[in-house]
Amino acid sequence: MPGLVVFGRRWAIGSDDFVLPGAFELFVRLVWWIGILVLYTVHKGQFNCPGGGLLHSYLLGLLILLASIICALSALVYVSMQGTISNPGPRKSLPKILYTRLLLYLPEFIWAVVGAVWVSDNSVQCEKTVINGIIGTVIASWIIIVFTIIGVLIVFDPLGGKKTFYLPDGASRNLESSQSGQLLYNVKSSATRVWEKRIRLLCCCIVQDDDHRVAFTSIAELFRSYFSDTDLVPSDIAAGLILLHQEQDKMENCPKEPEEVLCHSPSSLVADDLDVELENAAHYMLFAAAAYGWPYYVYTNPYTALCKLNGDCCRNRAADSDITGSDRYNFHFGSILKITGLQYRDFIHISFHNKIYEIPFFVALDHKKEAVVVAVRGTLSFEDILTDLSADCEDLTLEEVLENGFVHKGITQAANYIYRKLINDGILNQAFTIAPEYKLVIVGHSLGGGTASILAIMLRNSFPTLRCYAFSPPGGLLSKSLADYTKHFIISVILGKDLVARLSMPNMEDLKRRIVRIVANCNRPKYQILLRGCWYEVFGGDPDDFPTELDGRNQDALTQPLLAEESLMVHRSPSYNALEEESHLNSPPQYPHLYLPGRIIHIVEESSSRRLCSSDIKYAARWSNETVFSSILISPKMITDHMPDVVLKALNSLSQEHGSCLSC
Repeated sequence: MPGLVVFGRRWAIGSDDFVLPGAFELFVRLVWWIGILVLYTVHKGQFNCPGGGLLHSYLLGLLILLASIICALSALVYVSMQGTISNPGPRKSLPKILYTRLLLYLPEFIWAVVGAVWVSDNSVQCEKTVINGIIGTVIASWIIIVFTIIGVLIVFDPLGGKKTFYLPDGASRNLESSQSGQLLYNVKSSATRVWEKRIRLLCCCIVQDDDHRVAFTSIAELFRSYFSDTDLVPSDIAAGLILLHQEQDKMENCPKEPEEVLCHSPSSLVADDLDVELENAAHYMLFAAAAYGWPYYVYTNPYTALCKLNGDCCRNRAADSDITGSDRYNFHFGSILKITGLQYRDFIHISFHNKIYEIPFFVALDHKKEAVVVAVRGTLSFEDILTDLSADCEDLTLEEVLENGFVHKGITQAANYIYRKLINDGILNQAFTIAPEYKLVIVGHSLGGGTASILAIMLRNSFPTLRCYAFSPPGGLLSKSLADYTKHFIISVILGKDLVARLSMPNMEDLKRRIVRIVANCNRPKYQILLRGCWYEVFGGDPDDFPTELDGRNQDALTQPLLAEESLMVHRSPSYNALEEESHLNSPPQYPHLYLPGRIIHIVEESSSRRLCSSDIKYAARWSNETVFSSILISPKMITDHMPDVVLKALNSLSQEHGSCLSC
């Protein structure tokens, strides 16, 4: 629903967000009130001690104060439970109750100070139980006050104090064009500055130069444009994701049509090709995982990694390995050696240098596959995250490539950096001087997979036999023409419901619209959605069949947005401006469609069996196409399916299964 408006400004909280925190505080206050009442009743005639008179008045006042707070909280929780996310009408009296509850913090603060003074008075000689009870009361009061202040800071919207402009349809046409343009520019500039400050705060621990400042502004513009046309609070988004997950699970449980099953049956030739590529992918995924260095090695070997690395940290590096960047204790290089099983002499160049648009990579000789392998590291630092989020599009201009197109800006700059190092510094020349008959293979996971793909496009003309294996690359990477061009030499490997492989601005816009639609049309209160959703995510079971306003509508009506959707997409609270004349639900996409690179191997979980301390998962793989990844899937595994160790485990499982079939 639209953000709550109190004290003349918008807050990042809805009027239906007080049910769960209010109920928890109500429970604490009730227990507290009962405890103080018992304490007062038991010691009613024992206040003759020094300081007892003040104690008697303090306890009586505390009982009255707690009773008032309990009444205010009860009313707050009850009113917050009314209505639905898109129907805040039954909760219109909540701001007045909230003002009353906040007003009660003043006497509570005074009483907490009085209690602290009384407890610290050495002249008080009352019973120990009473003193301990007052100490507990004072501590509880201060804890609640501190958490309330933290909560206020969390839900504070920096743009909430901006002047409100609620313009009816056609009103913008009555404004002077220069006036409306300046007004819209000011609102957008303010929102961009707020996002830029947030990003700078998150990245305060890294050295910031001109590249960082340009990236901060670009990313801030991206976030501002994405969040500017909705008025949802974070809990609305959480409820929407829960509803989408359950709706998605209901659709997956529906039996498939026979034609749909038959269309996935591969020919023997395609199946043989798939088996070969899966075996290659399982082999090269080791190199992509090794590029992460010691964090990956320690993560996958938590009990033995440090002991094994300590034995190698004091060894001298091989003189024929060109290493740049910081690896003071040889932990990164030692981990790469452990993971790949290569020798020191097999490495041509290793770079641990990491800045925005400049990511670590290494070049090594793979004698098993007779290949010069360039392995690019994925996201592991704030600089890498900034590279990921620099998601503007730019043209990729290449000689002798007929179909040029759009590419991800940040990842392209990272690929340009590695390209200059490989060519201008003569790294590839050195490698092929040692092994001239070897082929070139470029690999990477996540950000590394995207960078490896664009790097492969850049090197394709110089190395026609080049191959690239991109594991879990970002979805918004290449335009359709470039994606089709790469099908001859790039293999993308995607596991399950991997979020990153489906991340693109059009997909994010689609997710936003799906959230708005399902949240606006659900007829259940938000607290019920959140509670049942948490139960479903933790304990499983059948998805809830939440009634919606979509039920009973004919097919033609389903294509039209409902009134509640329009209000969530167009209605602007005090932090937003309503100058647009049309609903964003029907507006054309403002971001070009970008796709995954190359041919796509999609690995899915076929079956799983849970045991006491482990789980046995059976995977299946098939060739897929980019349209399968045109929508973000909501699942608890959308993050874990992206992790390099999980991808490697799935590939090894498929490779071993294929090997056992051949032996049979």
